[in-house]
Amino acid sequence: MSSGRLAMDFQQLCTFETFRQLWRHYGYGGNLQDVIDQEFPRIKGMTYLDHAAASLYPDSLVRDYCQDISRNVYGNPHSYNPSSRLTHETVERVRYRVLQHFNTTPEEYSVIFTSGCTAALKLVAESFPWRSQSEGEEGSRLCFLTDSHTSVIGMRGVTSGQGVVALPVSPREVESMAKDEAQEEDGRQTPHLFCYPAQSNFSGRKYPLSYVKGIQARRLYPSCDHQGCWFVLLDAASHVSCSPLNLQDCPADFIPISFYKVFGFPTGLGALLVRKGAAGILKKTYFGGGTAAAYLSGEDYYVHAANISDRFEDGTVAFLDIIAVNHGFDALYRITGGMHNIQQHTFGLALYTYMLLSSLCHGNGQPAAQIYTEGQFESPSTQGAILNFNLMDSRGQIIGYSQVDRMAALYNIHMRTGCFCNTGACQSFLGMSNQQVKKNLQAGHVCGDSIDLVDGQPTGSVRVSFGYVSTFEDCQRFLKFVTECFVEKPVTVDQVRLEKLRAAAAARRDPNKEPPIQITNGERDKVAEKEKPSGTSLRGLELREPNSHRGAYTLTNVYIYPIKSCGAHEVQDWPVGPLGLLYDRTWMVVNGNGVCLSQKREPRLCLIRPRIHLLSNKLLLHASGMATISVPLENNAEMHTSYQVCQSKVCGDRVETVDCGDEAASWLSDFLGQPCRLIRQNPNFSRDKKKRPTAGSASLSFVNEAQYLMINRASVVHIQKLMNSRLEHANPLDTQNVISRFRANLVIAGVEPFEEDNWSHLIIGNTRFMVAGQCGRCHMVGIDQDTGDKTKEPLMSLSAFRAGKVSEEQLLYAALVCMKREITLPVISLISR
Repeated sequence: MSSGRLAMDFQQLCTFETFRQLWRHYGYGGNLQDVIDQEFPRIKGMTYLDHAAASLYPDSLVRDYCQDISRNVYGNPHSYNPSSRLTHETVERVRYRVLQHFNTTPEEYSVIFTSGCTAALKLVAESFPWRSQSEGEEGSRLCFLTDSHTSVIGMRGVTSGQGVVALPVSPREVESMAKDEAQEEDGRQTPHLFCYPAQSNFSGRKYPLSYVKGIQARRLYPSCDHQGCWFVLLDAASHVSCSPLNLQDCPADFIPISFYKVFGFPTGLGALLVRKGAAGILKKTYFGGGTAAAYLSGEDYYVHAANISDRFEDGTVAFLDIIAVNHGFDALYRITGGMHNIQQHTFGLALYTYMLLSSLCHGNGQPAAQIYTEGQFESPSTQGAILNFNLMDSRGQIIGYSQVDRMAALYNIHMRTGCFCNTGACQSFLGMSNQQVKKNLQAGHVCGDSIDLVDGQPTGSVRVSFGYVSTFEDCQRFLKFVTECFVEKPVTVDQVRLEKLRAAAAARRDPNKEPPIQITNGERDKVAEKEKPSGTSLRGLELREPNSHRGAYTLTNVYIYPIKSCGAHEVQDWPVGPLGLLYDRTWMVVNGNGVCLSQKREPRLCLIRPRIHLLSNKLLLHASGMATISVPLENNAEMHTSYQVCQSKVCGDRVETVDCGDEAASWLSDFLGQPCRLIRQNPNFSRDKKKRPTAGSASLSFVNEAQYLMINRASVVHIQKLMNSRLEHANPLDTQNVISRFRANLVIAGVEPFEEDNWSHLIIGNTRFMVAGQCGRCHMVGIDQDTGDKTKEPLMSLSAFRAGKVSEEQLLYAALVCMKREITLPVISLISR
């Protein structure tokens, strides 16, 4: 075949049609170029191929983040004021999103925020309970794959002074020296640590995630050769930039990550994910602000914080940067749909570039590049979106990477050269002995410089890496650059090699073997059907005056609050469900970061008047000046396809929720003037109640403390009189205005003020309620439910009545738990203590 035909074939290979025949998982279902133009206009004319070093952040991430911190006041989370609580709850929300992104839960892992992946590795090195060798028992082993980042191997700088043996392990040794079965324990508990990268930052090779369980079970080398307890550190920094990581499949003990590798912004922020079963072994010596439960300055006395994250986050975390991570997740999933899609997209670009570059030849038939890879890009499960190589001239001599880098700059191509902080892989692929590395140092070469050849031998290589915003045009421009600058004309291709690669790629396109691409938000895709609540109703509720004789009381009003912190819906005949009054506090409004909005932060919530219409199965949203919209009461087929499952917090409790869609979100955002969404409790989620153990085993909705809240009119009247005597204005608040501020479910007419303080039980009709205690409330009672205006009353008067004790246990409510579900009559019988 003539060289001209070969040259023409190469030009054909550089077409989008050829690429699409090779790989169909390109883009994210829309016009990728439109996304680039909108989100990344700053890279116009640039070919950015250094995503393994840092991903690119979209404009919307920075814009939404800046709007967020401009709109909200975020205080130091170590305080307890409203701005600090907002920060704390937002940071906790980000922790949940990090865990959901890796398909795990707070029950299984903790998230410790650090300044980056390196800081996370240093934390493990300094906190791991290393043991030196003693008589009759070997010491701890720090084992690491030779294809590891500098920051992993640098852990031996901490351990060497503790008598710990550093054991480098080559990739082939892990399985080739494995045992057929797990080794029996001999009772020794010497702790060892095995570290390996999920993906090589040098070559993009993905190491089996099954190594995690294999090492822990002592089936793989070196754990099979050393008695003791083996822990696994999975360096995921390179892997998670373009690939999903499911910790249900590989429950590593420690996983360090850096967020800029995923989102591009913020930099200087990472995390260490710690498996709960391994957290107890980590020991600290230094303790900074926020990490101590208690300590004494005049005595060597210190008790660490119980929460693993609090214990290891010395000082105040970078909370504004952490808030940016929330917007990073939003942007990433909005643009791409999820990490599986990113993996497919980027692998296809890397595969295409690998095939053409490895087949590219000079006019004399000599290969133009030497590729450093273990395989031939067989699968996205074994190879990441990294291509490492050196270019060669027509005589087969390596072209120094500095020369390649300088020429790439002329084409505005951004890539990376050197050894990429991975000397072990660099030595292995380039064939450099330890002595050669030392010789290069003597010749003046150090990491990061431009000395690319010593005695004609390369000191490093060239790396191009793709990211979720990489395009086919990036590949085209890169290949054009290589052929124009470094390939002797005419450009030819190795047809035999190319056809083998194309045949292998075609075999991988079996649609029966490829999982479908699903658009998700990175959180668990498990929206379940909810059964219709069973139970009877509160029936025939008549407004009555208090009875004149002691021991008889009247139920005067029943209210439900469908959306937490929004307006009340008074009812006369209402079903009782498994969580209390049916649909009471079933929905909740969250801000753009997924944090619960209450009237304490957004008083205008009280002006939203939700109504339940049982016959039409609708929740209706009313507000002055807004068109009424509806939301389905129950899950349906539409919710399965378009609604997302997420997690939030209510009074410190973790709750799993379902998003109610864009229409409700837009309506709320327009009314409240900030990004909001409406969520409802996931029907299959059972909320654990931590603050009220006396409440028994009752399940809760989004209520703060108990299924029902009750208030006594006589108590309200007493506080009202005291309050009106204190008010200087001429318009005292009426009884109903004060009652509405306390947002009770059940309003009773009693005889004596505050006699409910001493109740233990009460009965409504045939239903017995247990009094769980006085409700923990706060300054939210100072919000006029008709106007949203804030006042100091009735909290000031209540404080005076309670002798200055305005703690959250000293308000008017009785928190109730229903012990039976047979409410038929509106008369309450009292059982006193």
